[in-house]
Parts: sequence; structure tokens; C-alpha cells
Amino acid sequence: MNKKSSAHYQREFRRRLREQGLVKKEVWIRPENAKRLALVEKQLRNPDISTWINVGDVMTNNTNESAGLWTTQTLMKALEAEALIESGRATVELIEGVEPSLYVVMKEFGDLPVFLTVVGEQIIVEAVLWPQSVVTDVTAFNDAILRTHKYFPLSTISLDSMQEDEDYYHMFGALSSTSLISNVVFEIEVLATNVIQATEAYSEFLRVESN
Repeated sequence: MNKKSSAHYQREFRRRLREQGLVKKEVWIRPENAKRLALVEKQLRNPDISTWINVGDVMTNNTNESAGLWTTQTLMKALEAEALIESGRATVELIEGVEPSLYVVMKEFGDLPVFLTVVGEQIIVEAVLWPQSVVTDVTAFNDAILRTHKYFPLSTISLDSMQEDEDYYHMFGALSSTSLISNVVFEIEVLATNVIQATEAYSEFLRVESN
């Protein structure tokens, strides 16, 4: 498994945004509007945008009940037809196993890897943040996460043991396995954005990586 931490992808993400001529602007909003801001920011990065999509339509909790539950295989086929994949902004690959999963590489986010797994009635979308060993003060860091992770829309942070390895912090989101494919894509993109933002927000607790 790729052991690069989210700090690596954050640096790549910023570098690629600068190469596109984009600039960073700080904004102050109410926490409940974070999901709307993420969508608007995505639109504002497009130099050719001529119309604005309805934020409310994208964020509605519509489902895909008529099509039944997604499986990992059917979800992959649907994702391959989405603009995110077709445009080359991301790639998707099926990882076979007892519990098959999808490996999505977010090109726009410094090749950040995101994993999707269909578990019963849920789709879990997750990404590795960093190993616990790079955290300078674990107690203070865990306390900070509990107090602030709600500011990252649709995502939660967990600490998980990885096979024959140390503990790693992950960021993940979950949605119904009857969700519309557009909602699945939105979840993937929001998670990728949150990984980058979390790395910046918690940087004071992390040891600086050597290249």
C-alpha cells in the first residue's frame, strides 16, 4: 500500500493549483454552509464556466432506489461513465479481494488515493491521512479532532490499525448504497478536499516530513 501521508498530496495539490493560475482566498462562513462553499469553490476553478448549477439540487438527499443497491462492480461501471473519470481528473481501479473495493486516484489533488467500499446498505469512502507516529502530541491532537472535525462537511476522522503496521489516521464518509451516482461523485470530491484542508488545519500537530 502507498504509505505517503496527506502532507505529500497537499503539497502536490497546491503546486498543481498554482500551475493552473489559481490563487488562494480566505473566507469566513457559518459551519453549516461548508458543503455549499465546497461546491461553489469547485465551480470557480473552471475557467470556462458559463452557468451556475443549483447548489440545492446537488445537495439533496435523492436516492437510486429504482436501481437497487450498488455493488462494487456496478459502482465502478457507473463511475467510469462520469465526467470525473472520463475527463482524466481521476482514475478508478477495482481491487479484488474478500471485500472488493475501488481505488480512485484524484489527479487534481496531487494523485491522492481514495478508496470506496460497498458494505451492505452503505458506501464507505475513505483516505489515509498520516501515521500516528508523526503526531507530536497524540492526546492534544485527538482532543482537537473531537472538537473540530465537524467543520469538515460529510467527513469523519478515525484511528485504525493497519495489518502488520502501525496505527493510521483516516478520513472517511458514508452514504447510502442506493445513492445517485452524482452524490457518490460529490462525496469523493468533498472527501479529497477535506483531506487537504485537514492537513493544513492540523499541521501544528504534525512533524515536518523530509522529502
